[in-house]
Amino acid sequence: MSEQQIRELMAAREAAMTARDAATLGSHYAPDVVAFTLAPPLVHRGAEVIDVEARKAWFETFEGPIEYSTQDLEVTVGGDLAWCHALNRLSTTPKGAPAGFELWFRSTVCFKRVAGEWQITHAHDSVPFYMDATLRAAVDLKP
Repeated sequence: MSEQQIRELMAAREAAMTARDAATLGSHYAPDVVAFTLAPPLVHRGAEVIDVEARKAWFETFEGPIEYSTQDLEVTVGGDLAWCHALNRLSTTPKGAPAGFELWFRSTVCFKRVAGEWQITHAHDSVPFYMDATLRAAVDLKP
């Protein structure tokens, strides 16, 4: 049952991103969450991650739909701790940009069960980079 609950939470996060539902996204995090997101700075903590108004403001930086999906989700549960990893796809158009973008990135999410409810305690998103002289983020990769 626990693995199914984690899968349902991940599906709810996917739906909330597409629906621009900042409140649902914020509700999944533990108060002391640590997140390594694609956007600077290197680390986000607690209230900064959960901040519904900040997430709403971020959603407003995009025009049109936000497409967000998860692929190859793998879930591991051990007692009151769980983690999962997947490949995620984000596609949207920044306001004022001449065109949209599609980005595939890696994601690992860690959970802790508190009072019977699963909460996200850590999230880590990343893209690989080309290890040549350019050090460019490899945002052109697709599974």
